[in-house]
Amino acid sequence: MSAERIDGKAFAAGLRARVADLAARFEGEFGRKAGLAVVLVGEDPASQVYVRSKGKQTVEAGMASFEYKLPADTSEADLLARVEALNADPAVDGILVQLPLPVHIDEQKVIATIAPDKDVDGFHVVNAGRLAVGQPGFVPCTPLGCLMLLKDRLGSLSGLDAVVIGRSNIVGKPMAQLLLAESCTVTVAHSRTRDLPEVVRRADIVVAAVGRPEMVKADWLKPGATVIDVGINRVPAAEPGKTRLVGDVDFAGASTVAGAITPVPGGVGPMTIAVLLRNTLVAAWRNAGQPLAPDAI
Repeated sequence: MSAERIDGKAFAAGLRARVADLAARFEGEFGRKAGLAVVLVGEDPASQVYVRSKGKQTVEAGMASFEYKLPADTSEADLLARVEALNADPAVDGILVQLPLPVHIDEQKVIATIAPDKDVDGFHVVNAGRLAVGQPGFVPCTPLGCLMLLKDRLGSLSGLDAVVIGRSNIVGKPMAQLLLAESCTVTVAHSRTRDLPEVVRRADIVVAAVGRPEMVKADWLKPGATVIDVGINRVPAAEPGKTRLVGDVDFAGASTVAGAITPVPGGVGPMTIAVLLRNTLVAAWRNAGQPLAPDAI
């Protein structure tokens, strides 16, 4: 068996195109662009690259991009004041404060200050609660992107056994909630799970989000399973001094057993910003008093 490669890059491009079409409609109807504000504190190189990419793709989708780059010694009070100002700004539909923050700033306090209806990252406890009880809200971008890829590949997920490896608030827990909402039977596995390979081997769907390079091996998988690899790990390459990116799944081995699998890079990664743009557009229509239909985008 040779697994089908799930092309997240291509799916994300299609999603961004649909966002752009609806963004143009929004501007035509309401006389302004949907707006995403991104706040970056400090000079973390990876965060800077990510913020630049977000800004570029926001503009390419026909939305307004507002970037606020603050020095690393910005006080918590000043950052919270910036967030409150963005909450009150009618031109801003979505707010994202880039993580991680400097150690002197309480990340949870900052997230809690973002207005839930502008929390397009889906990290606010109100949005977590909405997801848990099945109410409309914003879902973290990476797990929502994973769900989109799964439904595109499999159609209905009802009745399937799913294992989510990892229990983070950003990926693992919301991923499990999304799969439950699709009527999957869901197991959340983690570092304390006994006989993890045997648990994973039962699954029709495996979502790996643990941050351990190539941990999930081929013999962990049920033949024909669909594997979503959320991991992005940098490891030494064959050439001295070079590195390469790998996921949490042994891609080469897993590809001989799985029915479909996301590569790293090019799988889940491109979906995250595409879903962020999608969430921002959803927020804009809601803020304008005309929520989009659930299947609009």
